[in-house]
Amino acid sequence: MALLGSIGAFFGGTAGLQHSEAVLHLTHADWQVDDSPGFTAPPLTQDSAALPPTWEPVELPLALPIALLRQAEFAPAEKATRTTWVRLSTRDLPPSSGPLALYGIRIKTDGTIAVYANGQLVHRAQQLGPLWNSTRTPLWVALDNGPQNTPPHEILLRLEHTRSAQVALSSLWIGPVDALRGRHGMRQWLQQELPAMLSAAFMAVGVFALFVWFRRRDETGYLLFFNLSATSFMRGLHFYVGQPIANDWFAWLTVNSLFWLVMVVHFFLRQLHGRQLKWLTRGVVVATAAIAVVTMPGLAIVQNTPQVTPLIYAVAALMGMAVCLVGGVSAWRRSDEGRLVAVGIGICVLLGITDWLLQNNFISPEGWYLGAYTNAVTFSVFGALMYRRYVHAIGEVEQLNASLAQRLRKREAELELSHQRLREIERLQTISDERQRLMQDMHDGLGSSLISAIRSVEGGGMSDEKVSAILKSCLDDLKLTLDSLEPVEADLLLLLATLRYRLAPRLEGTGVSLRWEVQELPALEWLDPSSALHILRIVQESISNILRHTRATQIRVGTSMAGAGVQVTIEDNGQGFDVQRALGGSSTSSGRGLQNQRRRAKAIRGTVNWESHPTGTRFVLWLPLQRQAEVA
Repeated sequence: MALLGSIGAFFGGTAGLQHSEAVLHLTHADWQVDDSPGFTAPPLTQDSAALPPTWEPVELPLALPIALLRQAEFAPAEKATRTTWVRLSTRDLPPSSGPLALYGIRIKTDGTIAVYANGQLVHRAQQLGPLWNSTRTPLWVALDNGPQNTPPHEILLRLEHTRSAQVALSSLWIGPVDALRGRHGMRQWLQQELPAMLSAAFMAVGVFALFVWFRRRDETGYLLFFNLSATSFMRGLHFYVGQPIANDWFAWLTVNSLFWLVMVVHFFLRQLHGRQLKWLTRGVVVATAAIAVVTMPGLAIVQNTPQVTPLIYAVAALMGMAVCLVGGVSAWRRSDEGRLVAVGIGICVLLGITDWLLQNNFISPEGWYLGAYTNAVTFSVFGALMYRRYVHAIGEVEQLNASLAQRLRKREAELELSHQRLREIERLQTISDERQRLMQDMHDGLGSSLISAIRSVEGGGMSDEKVSAILKSCLDDLKLTLDSLEPVEADLLLLLATLRYRLAPRLEGTGVSLRWEVQELPALEWLDPSSALHILRIVQESISNILRHTRATQIRVGTSMAGAGVQVTIEDNGQGFDVQRALGGSSTSSGRGLQNQRRRAKAIRGTVNWESHPTGTRFVLWLPLQRQAEVA
């Protein structure tokens, strides 16, 4: 507040220094007081010489004697009001070519204000009756220069007021408009416009808090904050009014909103420190309700609210001090926020006490109404509370996020460990399945061939050449089993090339030529070791059948695309055979071989087909690009 006063003094002083020779500071005057039966309209002309010659000199600023309890004083009807006349001489004002203005920090009265320049009415402020915003509105009167551009030689002020009103008049300045506009504008801005902006901002935040409460009904702090901003706004309604107001209900609202404000603050403090304080709560509620009823215009318990306003404000100050003291003590060890609110309320009470002293003429009328900034203090305190809660909420969210992140990392580590265990189990299962497959293949192929050879040798019914052929077949079967374990990276041509490498020595001994006519094929993603072994056995069986039964001299192996798959074609130029007879004769070795080929092709979702003629046989193995189980 001292800073605001310094700013006002700086701007006002700067404007005065720029025109120090043209501005006249009026600090001496003459005055007299007359009794009157009531408020009357000021006359259009009034010469000081026509008034009773009872003038007395007085120093400005002027503060009439304090009368807190004069509303109870009996006065006859013909002397219900008074008129205070103040005469100021402006003969020392130098001539000025521009327009003149009369500026005063404050004129305090509850009746009309009339200003006369050289006996002519030049300004009239307020309406008849008790008014509520004149004490914060600086006086500004535009004056016209007289003939030959001469300034007025006398200023006469007429102040009407009730007998118990606290009348006061600050010192006045008269001079060019440009020289005084800075003083008046700064005082007007600091005492009315700035408090109005602060109050409006507080109210806007309160409306926002109300909408938050609509979504979160369990948090009553937002509702209390809205009530706080609403009562603060109503308390400062006179800052928004450009013209004087003579409405009793307006006066009742602005006075009682101060008690509502104290009551809301009490409930806010009670919520912060968590103590019920039933006796204080009852006292605050009862006092607020009693003041509202006593000052209500329609009940006529108190005829004129401004007459008891000083006492009402004293009660409000005492109630605010009680709420501040008890709430502060209760919250001192329980809540940091409660301590902050208690300190803020204490500051507001002190500002209100200075206003009460100024209103009742205990201090100079040229002082500042600091109570206008209680909204700023309240806004700052509760804004700090909201900021603290916002930061605390962000901290809790960050802490929760950190906790969730830690739990997530722990869960990820557990899942990774579980995944490693599952992969180890899967690896062991794969090894077990592969071992089982190899054992089954060796039992079905190599084992059965060796058992057959052993029985033949023991029976003596097989030549050495046949035994050698059987053993070579067993060796080829073992090699195929091992070749199926080699990584082929889903490449069918690489798998066939491995088989060609194994069969080349055997073909060279038979005199059969091999034509290798293969082309590039897409990868078969499903080609695992088990499927590779099936393909190798199918192709090996086909070539073995050619070597054993067809007497061919040439074998052609080719690959190509065929629809949604690939096909392996094996052709020879030997003698053909009856395919249907061979497939039907399952008891013969050739029939069992063809059935085995068909069974193995079906196991890998493929098909086999034979086309035999007297000039040769054509065998086709078709394999899908994607197996149906994988597609599903």
